[in-house]
Amino acid sequence: MPRIRAASVAEHRSMQRAALLDAARTLLSEGGTEALTFPALAERTGLARSSVYEYFRSRAAVVEELCEVDFPVWAAEVAAAMERAPSAEGKVEAYVRQQLALVGDGRHRAVVAISASELDAGAREKIRAAHGGLVAMVVEALGEMGHGQPRLAAMLLQGVVDAAVRRIELGAAEDPSSITDAAVAMALRGVKG
Repeated sequence: MPRIRAASVAEHRSMQRAALLDAARTLLSEGGTEALTFPALAERTGLARSSVYEYFRSRAAVVEELCEVDFPVWAAEVAAAMERAPSAEGKVEAYVRQQLALVGDGRHRAVVAISASELDAGAREKIRAAHGGLVAMVVEALGEMGHGQPRLAAMLLQGVVDAAVRRIELGAAEDPSSITDAAVAMALRGVKG
């Protein structure tokens, strides 16, 4: 019987941790990192605030775990979209379009909020590494398109994507699909459009 008890305790803790991460995603997507507080996490999950500290030592620790869990999902969806594209140019277009499509997806709004936030060095490093993984995915396609410095071009391309993400998140006057189309045009044809 002790093994069953230990398994159920571990399972319970795992479910509570998952509930805390879900609550953190919701808070981040609704109000950015300012909304991500331990009292708010406790309220959303029905746990005591002291219980939240049993799972995470700080807000940064919550963000770091979200990065570890959510960025790979985001990257996998971008990679899958790129794999479906038949050409290098199509892969670049898919890279841009899929990231911007994910901005509006509630499952991924927390990733956007995390990326836009002022965080501690550990969380920033995890985000930097995750973005580095995204950038690496498009380097080969840019090389195939004839860029002499595909890594640099990929980093600049990610800057275009990041600017489009911010524009969409701000609720800019333009429709998100117009922002996406403009970002794709910038990626493929430069400022000529």
